[in-house]
Amino acid sequence: MHPAALIDAVRGWVASSERVVVLTGAGISTESGIPDFRGPQGVWTRDPQAEKLSDIRYYMADAEIRKKAWQARLVHPAWEAQPNAGHEALVDLERRGKLHALITQNIDGLHQKAGNSPERVIEVHGTVMKVVCMRCGWKGPMQETLVRLLTGEDDPPCTLCGGILKSDTISFGQNLVPEVIERAMRSAAEADCFIAVGTSLQVYPIAGAVSTAKSAGARVVILNAEPTPFDDIADAVLAEAIGKTLPRIV
Repeated sequence: MHPAALIDAVRGWVASSERVVVLTGAGISTESGIPDFRGPQGVWTRDPQAEKLSDIRYYMADAEIRKKAWQARLVHPAWEAQPNAGHEALVDLERRGKLHALITQNIDGLHQKAGNSPERVIEVHGTVMKVVCMRCGWKGPMQETLVRLLTGEDDPPCTLCGGILKSDTISFGQNLVPEVIERAMRSAAEADCFIAVGTSLQVYPIAGAVSTAKSAGARVVILNAEPTPFDDIADAVLAEAIGKTLPRIV
């Protein structure tokens, strides 16, 4: 099918759907200036040592790794990044009453910044917008801890118990939150249209949401620059620019 005709077909599926579930990955945020990690020009591809900053074993054991991680958080592109047309399209989808759930692998908070309801967004890998104590479980705004870095602390401890602080994100070696994953998979099973946007669909268990939705009878649309393992079961595969294509189909 011609790409334009395929986009028209997907637009029709979305228009006739009542419960659209969207899964977003790094690809939707790269157009807002946030680099991905695993792509050809990804952060870890260019600098394998940077991956240690996201490994809980190194982070908890090595103060120098934590100091580097805090410096990286201080200049994280999420603080300056603005939502793009792809994010805004999903806000429009919610306003039309069609967005059943927005599952995201991203930690940048751009969906909420664009205007999606926080209760509609399922952050399977956590968020860089918050900080968590690894000892007592206290959580608070990331910006308050970053202020402590600017006033001279290089590895700020928890002010309640003295424990190690980190971003409220899932690092390598950490378990995903079962309740969050269960909610994401349940939402996928409830979809009548499932759209995967900007994700390689190689990270489990959340990649399995595609087959869960398909098995439940949903139309499956994949919008991603590179091929994914689920292209063969999708009803439509689009390799177009997200910022241009997502507004067209929703």
